[in-house]
Amino acid sequence: MFAMILRCGNIQLDVSTPRIMGILNVTPDSFSDGGRYTHIAYAVEHAHQLIAEGAAIIDIGGESTRPGAQWVPLQQEMDRVLPLLSALQGCGAVLSVDTRKPEIMLAAIAAGAHMINDIDALQAQGALQAVASGETAVCLMHKQGEPQAMQNNPSYGDVVAEVTDFLAERMAVAMDAGIARERIVVDPGFGFGKSLTHNLKLLHHLDRITELGVPVLAGISRKTMLGKVTGRAVGQREYAGLAAQVLAVMRGARILRVHDVAACQDALKIIQAVEECDE
Repeated sequence: MFAMILRCGNIQLDVSTPRIMGILNVTPDSFSDGGRYTHIAYAVEHAHQLIAEGAAIIDIGGESTRPGAQWVPLQQEMDRVLPLLSALQGCGAVLSVDTRKPEIMLAAIAAGAHMINDIDALQAQGALQAVASGETAVCLMHKQGEPQAMQNNPSYGDVVAEVTDFLAERMAVAMDAGIARERIVVDPGFGFGKSLTHNLKLLHHLDRITELGVPVLAGISRKTMLGKVTGRAVGQREYAGLAAQVLAVMRGARILRVHDVAACQDALKIIQAVEECDE
């Protein structure tokens, strides 16, 4: 069983009950909300709305990693992320920066980030050292391939075992580098180099990943897997996402990365009420 407190810099986040990570993309090309929050005033307003709706974590992304996305130059990502990070200091939420660039990690930590969310699981040269140099939490995610082509032909023998083994290996490497277990979150990477069947198997067997002993993050919101099952377009996947998020929580997820915070918060309240009714 993992520790119920996630160390996020100077914030101790209680994850004994599931918490919501609100998505804040400051990119023009994110698959769902690209271009909506590229102006800092709109982004700050949206962050405060997400917090009011129940988000305990705000995940700031300056580079889209959707299938087919292109690499964003370092300075451009800096210019998108750092002013927003500074503007949100003291907002009351854990501030996460979604990046795979060590230079952004170091700058974000210096600017007050509480968490680094890395789709590359700190495999880039210098990334381990960047996170180990501070006290931020870190989310280690699994993906197969690079965003430009990761959905072309994903292949696994046993997707659940392979994803779990990868995350266990990256946890060990991170801890060897000086990152305490209490600072680590893992993410199976729904939609990152996985077919629909792979994604469904990972969701069905998410409890096996929780056996790693750290909080598991599930990022399913509005993703293609939901559209393939329901036939719904990106903006019409809220209900399917809620069903998937409830299933994830019932299988042990402790952080849900979502666009629709208010709806997810209501779903979590029902789960908690049912679980507490006999206590």
